[in-house]
Amino acid sequence: MLLEAQNLSVGYGGAPAITDISIAIDAGEIVAVIGPNGAGKSTLVNCIAGLLRPQAGRLRFAGGDLAAVAAHRICGQGIALVPEGRRLFAGMSVQENLEIGAYRRGARQMQLEGIERVYALFPMLRLRRQQMAGTLSGGQQQMVAIGRALMARPRLLLLDEPSLGLAPSVVEEVFEVVRAIHAQGIAILLVEQNVALALAIADRAYVLEEGRIVAAGVPAALLAQSRIREAYLGL
Repeated sequence: MLLEAQNLSVGYGGAPAITDISIAIDAGEIVAVIGPNGAGKSTLVNCIAGLLRPQAGRLRFAGGDLAAVAAHRICGQGIALVPEGRRLFAGMSVQENLEIGAYRRGARQMQLEGIERVYALFPMLRLRRQQMAGTLSGGQQQMVAIGRALMARPRLLLLDEPSLGLAPSVVEEVFEVVRAIHAQGIAILLVEQNVALALAIADRAYVLEEGRIVAAGVPAALLAQSRIREAYLGL
């Protein structure tokens, strides 16, 4: 397995956010994590990205102990995060935001190639490469955020709520790009509020409620459960 979390618990101060979670992602997989607001989805992603430390359990990536890696070195391990809300540098241009994503040594050496790959995925960004990121539409900003993460040449891409605040037509476009990224062999952990879209592209999925995994499996098996269909798809 590329990523393995075993009996992982993470909290804020004395308050637990996720408890005794075990998930796994193999190389080249898309794995979705779905659940209601406040279930702990972003906490899980931020822990994998090194922004939060586990209080218990094991977190391994490519066979190594990820919990022992300093936060600023996580990207160098081959993990890149597209955070909820995008968090771009609004006063910098599209191209400058992309260049920041290539700060680790291996990626810096292939920066120009990386930028061309991003522009191939998002042709609109090439046209707006000198525009300030803060003046872009929400969908365009999400494209820049994904492109910035890809500049690090990750083996695992963490996508935290990529459809949040976007128009339905733009969401479809973003998910088409997610499929294209997956086709390049990059593993993806997708945290997403649009359950139907997430399950449509995922190889496997986990359902998170109140900080715990309550269901897991291939999308077809999850969709066959009436409770999942009622709670998350309104069926």
